[in-house]
Amino acid sequence: MAIMRSGPPPSQQPATLLESLSPYESRRLTVESDGATTAAYLHDETSTIAATWIANHVRAPETTDTRRLDSGLAPVMPAAHTRHPRGRPPLDPATLQALWFEEGDGVAVTERGTLLAVIPGWSDMSRGMPGYCRDIIGQTPFGWSLDDAMEGLGPRVERARAYWQWRQSADGWEQFQQALLGHLTSRLGPGAHYWDASRGKRPAVGISERPPAPGRPYTVLSTVGMSCQRMPIVEQVLDDPRDYARIELAVATTLAPATAARVFLWLATYPWRAVTWFGPGHSIRWYAEPATFPLGGGFEAVLLLDDPSGLSSPSAPEVPDLSGFSAGGDPVRWLWIIPITERARLLAKDRGSSSLVNRLAVERRSWIAGE
Repeated sequence: MAIMRSGPPPSQQPATLLESLSPYESRRLTVESDGATTAAYLHDETSTIAATWIANHVRAPETTDTRRLDSGLAPVMPAAHTRHPRGRPPLDPATLQALWFEEGDGVAVTERGTLLAVIPGWSDMSRGMPGYCRDIIGQTPFGWSLDDAMEGLGPRVERARAYWQWRQSADGWEQFQQALLGHLTSRLGPGAHYWDASRGKRPAVGISERPPAPGRPYTVLSTVGMSCQRMPIVEQVLDDPRDYARIELAVATTLAPATAARVFLWLATYPWRAVTWFGPGHSIRWYAEPATFPLGGGFEAVLLLDDPSGLSSPSAPEVPDLSGFSAGGDPVRWLWIIPITERARLLAKDRGSSSLVNRLAVERRSWIAGE
């Protein structure tokens, strides 16, 4: 049974004590109180996806009041599971702050700077996984003990705090940007054009053009900024997300660079906007009409590969090695964009990306867009 609220309690209209939009505008936190209890909710664009009880403001019952739940109200925590069985005074909205995780899929709530509650990215009401609260004892359907989870969540919260202090500092972004541009210069030679792919929103991402050079008869376009923050979801699907949490995207092309670069306007902020992740072998469908796809006619999707050399002919130039850059202590992985048809994307979905790569190799498909 999860925390749900679809209407006000009989005595008092719920009041919003805190509301915060994630830095990437894909999640929203609200902390609400109806006078009897306070709870925190994590929302996507259309629904509440996770929640946790925070406090009782009345004497705790011995058992769960199912009538409140049946009425769609937040629960009053039973006495055995709260550190304040007599209730605690109402929370002062001025003392509450939201601290979003670097990935933007989870959030902590502090009271006077002290950790009060956490709704991590893996919290999910539909799977019976609530958030965590300081004043909960044990595990309940409405929230789990934060104290019992501090070994894992404590460092996560501190990393989030340190990350945003650095990211919002006067020179944090410029330091990162210049370091990554320098790395690309060392691997690909001097740059040419540089475009903004984020349109003034977070995460900030640019596009760096590296023109053809001796031994490389094609342009390389690379994002600059995706690896500045970890992607969402990765830690939920991989036991050790470190090698996959930070990426940049690249495309090798003989097409007009300004045209090909438009593919990044779609992809560069996608993981944070859609709360997902990109990894080797992932494929993504173009969001608009196929005629608008910027990497050539007839394609409707992209395949992402960290090593597209299987699509190179024996006489083709080698795939540039872009490894060796790190951010936040994590290695950065470059994923190369390969334009594919929707039929090919469905093949990769059904049979795996390796099957698709083998088929493209048989068809002598180049990893260079435009060839």
